[in-house]
Amino acid sequence: MKRLSLILTFSAYAAFSAPVLADTDAPAVLPDGLVLVEKDRRGEIYADPDVDWSVYTQIQLDQATVAFRKNWQRDQNRYQSFKVTASDVERIKSSLSELFNEVFTEELTSGGNYQMANESGDNVMRISPQIVDLSINAPDTSAPGIQRAYTTQAGRMTLKLEIYDSITGDLIATASDRQDSPDRNYMQWTTRVTNRADARLMLQRWAKDLRKRLDEARGFPE
Repeated sequence: MKRLSLILTFSAYAAFSAPVLADTDAPAVLPDGLVLVEKDRRGEIYADPDVDWSVYTQIQLDQATVAFRKNWQRDQNRYQSFKVTASDVERIKSSLSELFNEVFTEELTSGGNYQMANESGDNVMRISPQIVDLSINAPDTSAPGIQRAYTTQAGRMTLKLEIYDSITGDLIATASDRQDSPDRNYMQWTTRVTNRADARLMLQRWAKDLRKRLDEARGFPE
């Protein structure tokens, strides 16, 4: 059977054929039977060791949910001259959720090995994504007037994935990974456009890694 140890690693390390337990306080096995495949400073991967990934040729992608870092809005309004309103928060969350599904749909179907599905099926895996701990260093708000903010880095976010068999509803894998946007080492005028561009690059990196590992699990050549 194809095991998740071949896929879903969002780091540059090679996948492992057995759980990695050293230097981690993560449990080796979750209550639902998923085993630890890999853990590093950015996240971890758990999977059902008996899943045959070769049967899954279609992907049902739930709408991504988005949550900011705790107290992010409060901290922004404490240190910035402009205010981040509740409507700004909701607009950013909605925009990032739509961008996530757009990027993942593009990348996962690239190459023709997978199709997106709108309904459950025997060959369909359902992926439920969450973006958490979102922190934007210089959000572009709806405040009136000309505003200029300069940063070396757009921010950070963490992706959490839950993967289910679409028919049985069995949870067959979970993964999490934290990303920081590239540090340019120089100050750049940060706008809604530059923030979106950086977010797209981060999402593309996640989506390409996922597709690559799925291909490996199903025996497709690189």
